[in-house]
Amino acid sequence: MPETTPSLSSKPAPGTGRLHDAFQNQLVLNHLDLAESLASRFAARGRERSDLVQVAYLGLIKAACGFDEEKGESFPAYAAPTISGELKRFLRDRCWTVRPPRRIQDVRTQLLRTAPDLAQSLGRVPSAQELATELGVTPAEVREAQAAGSSMHPDSLDSPDPWGGPTRGEGLVSPDQPIEHLEELVCLHEAIQELDPDDREMLYRRYFREETQVELGKRFGISQMQMSRRLSRILVWLQLRLLDDESVALNTATADQR
Repeated sequence: MPETTPSLSSKPAPGTGRLHDAFQNQLVLNHLDLAESLASRFAARGRERSDLVQVAYLGLIKAACGFDEEKGESFPAYAAPTISGELKRFLRDRCWTVRPPRRIQDVRTQLLRTAPDLAQSLGRVPSAQELATELGVTPAEVREAQAAGSSMHPDSLDSPDPWGGPTRGEGLVSPDQPIEHLEELVCLHEAIQELDPDDREMLYRRYFREETQVELGKRFGISQMQMSRRLSRILVWLQLRLLDDESVALNTATADQR
């Protein structure tokens, strides 16, 4: 009997070598427009369309490798979720310069789908409260998700002001706190976080709210003298903590030079 050549319209059995590869290749080539169409749906979310198309092609190839026509599904119906999944993972994991929490990413994804429809039904831009009610989240989460969009491509601190003013970075520098002291402030903040809550509150009320030691003593139920000693103890501990950090940094730098 003459050999029968399997058609590319049906999937050959696994392991038939070149014919199997040809079938997969033909599936991919015939459905490039599907991948490009799905990539276009995500193009407005802060990423170059060319990058999204490449990710969509990868999803298309994965779909072709896993497709089994014997199960009765059409290839486009099978491939679309696979391609969309690849695009969503790419946007979730690779497109954030500063990555927000997963929960906020999910809320932002829901906002992108819901906000246009809600705006059309209301005839105006929906408020954070209306969006929160629609999505079943809090208004604070909606506002955070809306602000998270800037985390994909944050503006450079060196970008010029369109009106001829200073750059963003120059505008953030305080004359009272030169930028060279920024590392010291960060270390101080970390050290303060190691204090117990009462000690942190004492520092806040004494040096930020400028409450007197007598007022603090009444608030915490101790005498003015005891408050004075406690504040001194806290300040000495912070000083030793920062000096210890400096010693560690100095010793590390010395070891590196050796």
